[in-house]
Amino acid sequence: MIKTGKRVNKRRRYSEEFKRKLVSDYETGKMTVLQMERQYRISNTLIYRWIYQFSAYNEKNVTVVEMKDSQINRVKELEKGQRA
Repeated sequence: MIKTGKRVNKRRRYSEEFKRKLVSDYETGKMTVLQMERQYRISNTLIYRWIYQFSAYNEKNVTVVEMKDSQINRVKELEKGQRA
């Protein structure tokens, strides 16, 4: 609270340009959501919301899931097994 009795708004506002930059970095693989969350101190929920909103690959009713390297390798192994 300030001396006048008014509350200070602690919410940060981000420009659309900044949001699109983060989404672009995510889509190109430059940064993961976790890296962005730590670097910019933004919740992953907010970052995922921006991905749904600004992603060029976004489709309606599709959930974005970020997989770890170990999970990606497991999926590739399973795909190889199905092709054989």
